[in-house]
Amino acid sequence: MPTLEHRFHKGLNNRAENSHLPLRKRERIKQGFRSQGGLQRFVAIFSALRNLFVPPRSSRSANAIRHHRLNAMAQWNIATIATA
Repeated sequence: MPTLEHRFHKGLNNRAENSHLPLRKRERIKQGFRSQGGLQRFVAIFSALRNLFVPPRSSRSANAIRHHRLNAMAQWNIATIATA
């Protein structure tokens, strides 16, 4: 296939592994945990919360980010009041 671009570094062609890089970066930062299980529990909860609060890449205007964060805080307040 002459039109197909091939990148020569061994990690560049592996899209599945490259998609895990943000999670692995967070895991490396959290190396102060005493056990792997504690880290896994934290990452499972943290990633769910991060998905709630971080806006999608498609809407990056300041106004869209502000509205996304306001909606996320409203959902967070409802969830925390319901569990309290």
